[in-house]
Amino acid sequence: MSIVLAVLVAWLFAVGTYLVLQRALTRIVLGLGLMSHGAILLLVAVGGRAGRPPLVGKGDDGAGIAAPLPQAFALTAIVIGFGMTAFLLALAYKSWVGTSDDEVQDDVEDLLSGLGGSDDGSDDEPWVEFEAEDHPDVSKRAKP
Repeated sequence: MSIVLAVLVAWLFAVGTYLVLQRALTRIVLGLGLMSHGAILLLVAVGGRAGRPPLVGKGDDGAGIAAPLPQAFALTAIVIGFGMTAFLLALAYKSWVGTSDDEVQDDVEDLLSGLGGSDDGSDDEPWVEFEAEDHPDVSKRAKP
């Protein structure tokens, strides 16, 4: 594998990871797409030099044969990546229709349970300040 291809795969994974850690759904979908492309490129690079047939070689030593398994894995990764992207786009569209916003919202039940507090039980500085009046749908369940 050439150094340029290795750097390209590393860059795709790095940018994809950065985008997946964002809160906007379009960035998450794009990040997973970039990571999927990086994985496919890595599988193709591991498969050997271009132009060699996967099963037909010269002689019995097998030196002229390319590995067929990474090629099959790459095709499988393409199909899985396409399905994953279509599913995530459907979820993003449903979220957009429901909230008219692209940003992932905080889970209200996590806010109520106080998951951001410290382990020793002291709430000197809470992780999230939650007011039940801001969320009328959970104001009945909120403890005073």
